[in-house]
Amino acid sequence: MASAATYSVVTALSHVGLVRDHNEDSLVIGQWTLCAAETQTPQSLGFPIASPLVVAVADGLGGHPGGDVASSLVVRELARAAPTLDSEASLRDVLSACNRALYEIGADQPTLMAMGTTVAGVLLTSDQVIAFNVGDSRIYSHGPDGLRQVSVDDRPALAPGQEHTALLTQTLGGGLTYADVEPHLSASPQSTDVRWLICSDGLSDMVDDEALGELLNEAEDGQAAFQLWKAAIEAGGSDNITLALIRVA
Repeated sequence: MASAATYSVVTALSHVGLVRDHNEDSLVIGQWTLCAAETQTPQSLGFPIASPLVVAVADGLGGHPGGDVASSLVVRELARAAPTLDSEASLRDVLSACNRALYEIGADQPTLMAMGTTVAGVLLTSDQVIAFNVGDSRIYSHGPDGLRQVSVDDRPALAPGQEHTALLTQTLGGGLTYADVEPHLSASPQSTDVRWLICSDGLSDMVDDEALGELLNEAEDGQAAFQLWKAAIEAGGSDNITLALIRVA
């Protein structure tokens, strides 16, 4: 049995990639946010397991106005609400509030109409981890049994012979008229045997799950984050790349 967790280490980076002209990804770790900007090297932060900790990635929708505005709004709201989050219901409420806010801003500012974002993250409490996502940003757990995708991709089923689709069936905002969202939520016990990887599709579309698992097997924390980013860049870096690795100890 794993020993009780006493602190967590979160290592993260965000990079524009090799093709996009700006970064529309945003990141939240506790009260710290990185919005539509870059980290030149992986950044590591440590937290005691004493109060709720939210770690999440938001990926502004490309091809829509204000993707960077949308992703920034969501991570800042998660940071603001983090101390009060303690359950699946509280997460559902704050994500619904973010969704409404994006539509309201779009209605008031026509240049931002239909802006939207994905979000994926985890809420760490003293005894459990609650994973949540809307869209196709991903959450993986990595433990003794290998890599497992925990999030649910909000993408339509692929047609025969189709390998990928950029279409999404659900996002925060992103439409001309208001639509409710149903976040994907799942809880698991806190464990020192499991690491968590949260990332935008700039990583998961570039590097397949097998390669992600191999890289996580080989390194931890900053070195692992760097190698994951490097793999996405070497695969073409066609989108913004944002990731966070969480280790409890």
